[in-house]
Amino acid sequence: MPQVSNPSRLIVLLAALVAFGPLSIDMYLPSLPLIASDLQASQADIQLTISAFLIGLFFGMLFYGPLSDKFGRRKLLLGGITLYLVASIGCFLATSAEILIYARFLQALGAAAASVLARAIVRDLFPINEAARVLSLMHLVTMLATLIAPLVGGYLILLAGWRSLFIVLFVFAAIILLATSLKIPETHHGSSRGTSIAAVFKAYLQILLQPLAVGYILCMSLTFAGMFAYITASPFVYIEYFGVTPQTYAWLFSLNIGGIILLVSLNARYVGRFGTQRLLVIGAGLAATSGLLLLFAGFTGVGGLPLIVIALLGFVSVTGVLGANCMASLLACFPERAGAAAGIAIAIQFGLGALASFLVSNLHDGTPLTMSLLIGLAGVASFTSLALTRSKSNT
Repeated sequence: MPQVSNPSRLIVLLAALVAFGPLSIDMYLPSLPLIASDLQASQADIQLTISAFLIGLFFGMLFYGPLSDKFGRRKLLLGGITLYLVASIGCFLATSAEILIYARFLQALGAAAASVLARAIVRDLFPINEAARVLSLMHLVTMLATLIAPLVGGYLILLAGWRSLFIVLFVFAAIILLATSLKIPETHHGSSRGTSIAAVFKAYLQILLQPLAVGYILCMSLTFAGMFAYITASPFVYIEYFGVTPQTYAWLFSLNIGGIILLVSLNARYVGRFGTQRLLVIGAGLAATSGLLLLFAGFTGVGGLPLIVIALLGFVSVTGVLGANCMASLLACFPERAGAAAGIAIAIQFGLGALASFLVSNLHDGTPLTMSLLIGLAGVASFTSLALTRSKSNT
C-alpha cells in the first residue's frame, strides 16, 4: 500500500472531499423560493435544479469509478474538482432556470469525482478495519455538513443573496483543489491500467454477479433508501398528521443526525477491536428491529408518535455504521477494482434513495403508514441482504 507522511491530516482532506455532495445540496435548499422569484421561474423549474444535481451525481459516480481503475485516482479527482469550480461560476452567473439546471448538473458531475474517488483512495491506503474507521470519520464529517449546511445557507442568503452560496462553494472547492494537488499522491497503480476502457466498465457486471458484493451493496443501500423515505415523508407525518410545530420537527430531525454522529463515532473507535463483520451484524440487526417496530406502529397505530420517533432514531442512526463497514468490506474484496466497486455502490445508494423518495411521495395517504411500510421493509431487507455476505464468507 502507498505510504503517506501524515495520515491524520489526509483523513481530514478525504472527509472534505466526501462533503462536496451534502454541502452542495443542503446549503442550497433554503434559497429555492428566492431563486424562483429572482429568475422569474416556477417552483417546479427550480426544484429541477435539485433533480439535475442528483442525476449528475448518479452518472458521475458510474463514470469516475472504473476509469480511475484504469487511469489512476489523482488526475480524475483534480479534473472533477476543476469541473466543479467552473460549474459553480456558471451557477453564480445563471440568468435563467434552464442555465442553472445545466450548471448544477455539471457541478454534480464534478462533485461525484470527490465522493467516489475519496472512498477509493481510502481502500488504496488502509487495510479493511482501518478503512472502516476512516470511512466512519468521513461519514461523521458528512453528517456534520448536513446538519450545518442549511443554517449556513440561510444566513448567507440573508446577508448577501442566493448567488453568494456559489461563491462560498467555489472558494471551498478551490481550497480543496489546492490541498489535493499538494497532499494526495497517486494511490492506484493496478494491473487494470493495461486493459481497454470497455473491459474496465465490464467490472460493474463482474462485481454485481458476486453475491458477496451484492450483499454488501444492498445492505447499505437499502438503509440509505429508507433514510431518503424518512427525509421526504417525515415533515408531512410529523407536522401535518401528528401536529408538531416546525421547531419541534427540527429538533426531532436533529435528534436522528445526532444518533448518526454518535454511532459512527463509536464505530470508528471500536471497529479495530470487534471487526467490521460483527459490527455489521449488530447494525443490520438494529435496522431490522427498528423496521419491524415501524411496521407495527404504521399498521396498528399503537404507540403513536413516541414509538415512531424511537424506531426512526434506531433506524436512521445506524445508517452511517452500515455504510462505512459495508463499503470497507466491499472495497477489500476488489482491491484492483476499488474505483468501480465504490462507483457502483454509491450510485445504487442514490438510485434506491431516489426511488424510495419517489414512492413515498406518490403513495403518501396522509398517515404514517406509507413511510413506516417503506422504511420497515428496507430495514428487514437490509438485514436479509447481509446474510448473503455471511453465507458466502463461510463457504
